Amino acid sequence: MPGPARCKLDHPIIDSDAHWLEFGPLVQQRIREIGGEKAAAGFTGVGEIVPIQEMGPDQRAHERVGHPGFWMLPMRNTRDRATAMLPNLLAERMDELGLDFCVMYPTGGTSTARHADPEIHRAATRAFNTFSAEYFADHADRLTPVAVIPMHTPDEAIAELTYARNVLGLKACLLNGMIARDVSAALDGDQAANRLGSVWYDVFDIDSAYDYDPVWQACIELCMSPTFHAGGRGYALRRSPTNFTYNHIGHFASTAEAICKAMFMGGVTRRFPELRMAFLEGGTAWAAQLYADLIEHWEKRNRAALDWNDPANLDRELMVELAGSYGPAGMADMMADGDNMLFAALNPSASTSVAGQTELDDYGACGIEAEEEIAELFVPNFYFGCEADDRMNATAFNTKANPFGARLNALFSSDIGHFDVIHMDRVLPHAWGLVTDEVMSRADFREFTFANPARFWTAANPELFAGTRVETAVAQFSGC
Repeated sequence: MPGPARCKLDHPIIDSDAHWLEFGPLVQQRIREIGGEKAAAGFTGVGEIVPIQEMGPDQRAHERVGHPGFWMLPMRNTRDRATAMLPNLLAERMDELGLDFCVMYPTGGTSTARHADPEIHRAATRAFNTFSAEYFADHADRLTPVAVIPMHTPDEAIAELTYARNVLGLKACLLNGMIARDVSAALDGDQAANRLGSVWYDVFDIDSAYDYDPVWQACIELCMSPTFHAGGRGYALRRSPTNFTYNHIGHFASTAEAICKAMFMGGVTRRFPELRMAFLEGGTAWAAQLYADLIEHWEKRNRAALDWNDPANLDRELMVELAGSYGPAGMADMMADGDNMLFAALNPSASTSVAGQTELDDYGACGIEAEEEIAELFVPNFYFGCEADDRMNATAFNTKANPFGARLNALFSSDIGHFDVIHMDRVLPHAWGLVTDEVMSRADFREFTFANPARFWTAANPELFAGTRVETAVAQFSGC
């Protein structure tokens, strides 16, 4: 793998999250030719973080800006650096790396979907996707690039999904996650002025500015399973001006959890049971906790259980009686006073008023009547990208800890091309190390590196691997 360990395997390796590095001048030149100046303006690569890097720690601390990182790409291993930039070289080295098929995600290209100007981000994503399709066209048997999809509105998302699939022939997609929206846009007068510059983050299917159901329907009709690779570095509690690692640890997991939780509690998997979606690079530890927490919260907060917390069900006479027998002098008299019968420590309305809330069941959109349904609506629909050397990948397969003996859908994701992969040819040995350390079984490893990826990528498009090096193995796999 490569070497003796790879020889022990009787299945191919499908890499669900390999990264390629764009050579900026080439990409700029080509997307300008394809889409004009607006398209070129939308491809900033990682250029937007350079000014923050150059601020230095003192200025970042003064402006309360998070450290965006430095030395973020492999350098000493020049052959690997070139491999991440050149599809011809990567295709040539696939056997050496122990990889049979890679889904290729961009690095700087994700910036095309984030630009605030709709004309720019639509032109930029269209041009970048066109370039991606061209760039990898000669190696469709082993490499497939994702289409970058803007998500500021459902209409633009559907338009680019349709173009990417029907015109460009792309088979995988990366949906721009967590849209920052201007709070002041929904306010008037002084309220708008006071909130100018404030943002909130739209995670699509809970409290969203739009109905994104047409997007999920389009994904199904176009045979493309949505994936998310949104980062949370630089937001909220990950804003150290001096320490990149502080900001980086857990940031993919935090945004993945926000989007996944919104998809579930917004009822997406109830309305679209056939939809499969993946959340990449955050691992499965957060997913296992979210899955368990959803069940445990439902046990306490389902509509029937809420009756135990309904102020109308308090026996006030008994409370006064108990306070008279066991409380300090005068407490019962205070309770007997009608104005003090709410029994809240500091804020009576917090525990007694629903303040206009018409739906008291937080799980109402899911239509759940028994906790087992949470497993049915969560486990099959969600997949989770895991880096090769993450020991917490084992949480996906821990049937003793996961409620209802669930095995979560972990996806092998190499992350080649980025700083955390110093040697591309060691990714597979690192992953196999979880087997030799008995953290993961051989059967788990097969699920991780082949079966789960095969299930995910063929769920929407059974022909996704047609004509590829893994076509026969996937076709013979009974799980697809």
